[in-house]
Amino acid sequence: MQRKWMRGFTLVELLVVMAILMLLITVAAPRYFNGVERAKESALKQTLAVVRDAIDKFHADNARYPESLEELAERKYIRTVPQDPITESSDSWQIVAPEEDMPGELYDLHSGAEGQAADGSLYAEW
Repeated sequence: MQRKWMRGFTLVELLVVMAILMLLITVAAPRYFNGVERAKESALKQTLAVVRDAIDKFHADNARYPESLEELAERKYIRTVPQDPITESSDSWQIVAPEEDMPGELYDLHSGAEGQAADGSLYAEW
């Protein structure tokens, strides 16, 4: 009587493959998450630069600062109220008012995110 060999993998082969996969994941995962964080930080810097530029243009055109981010969007200086890439919310922005003798409410903008960037600086200070 001949035995038919079963097709498939042995337990040892499966364990070796699993060990190799785990090794690859432990090497790749930190690089992936660091890349995601760097991308969010870069997006935040770019968003702040664009909004600050729009505030300056609004001030140059109207001789006053805008009352809110919504006014910048309504007047088409920006397309929409931006979302903070770190907090993933458009409501977390920290608004800096101009000096008392200047009209308007929005002089500068900072992220409402807590924590530090990769370079050690605080997001709220950008």
